Amino acid sequence: MSESAVHTALVWAILALAAVTFAALLRLRAPYGRHYSGRGWGPEISNRTGWIVMELPATLVFACVYAFGDAADEVVPLVLLGMWQCHYLNRNFIYPLRIRSGRRKMPVLVASSGFVFNLINAYVNARFISQLGEYGTGWLTDPRFLAGAAVFVAGLTLNIHSDNILLRLRQSGGTGYSIPRGGAFRHVSCPNYLGELAEWAGWALATWSAGGLAFFAYTAANLVPRALSHHRWYRDRFEDYPAGRKALIPGVL
Repeated sequence: MSESAVHTALVWAILALAAVTFAALLRLRAPYGRHYSGRGWGPEISNRTGWIVMELPATLVFACVYAFGDAADEVVPLVLLGMWQCHYLNRNFIYPLRIRSGRRKMPVLVASSGFVFNLINAYVNARFISQLGEYGTGWLTDPRFLAGAAVFVAGLTLNIHSDNILLRLRQSGGTGYSIPRGGAFRHVSCPNYLGELAEWAGWALATWSAGGLAFFAYTAANLVPRALSHHRWYRDRFEDYPAGRKALIPGVL
């Protein structure tokens, strides 16, 4: 089987996994963070360690796979590499070191499943942009790239700004939860998720690739149900939770 055929099969696998994930998360809450009770999911590791391990392939494996591509030193693939790593260097290393997770744990099952997904997804996206795809320098002025890059940057900005608001809630040293306010939290409960969705929608457009589209579909399948769960959790926990806030999309969802 050719590498192109393997790549296509992996793209379809990600799309199938997105469908399964979406159906599962509509019925179950992902067992980490505020929704993890600490029972019934097997061995555990610290939340911070699990996060770093889970995201590691998205930075290191992506960079290694990218480096072996024939187009790795060309301008457009390098720009796309920079976009990807702007997100994941923050998500993999900076963000976990900033969180106050206290003694919170994560099931090894969650960390390992995330690791495997990121391993596959890193290969699919990195291999396309530096080997299987074709990007001339003119792609940098193509409307699809320009629109995708703009959406990606806007999403990254929203994601980091929203994370900063959440992190500031715990600067006093506590690990309890309170109502986040300010920024896009005025409109939705999970603007950090909305920002991440925008990032990968922008990536799919900027790369104009099936792998990018599959990654966006999986991200949506993962984050939309989680946003709905977070929104319900906030409303159940806080009697004074703002009634006008939506879960993920202002005025819509």
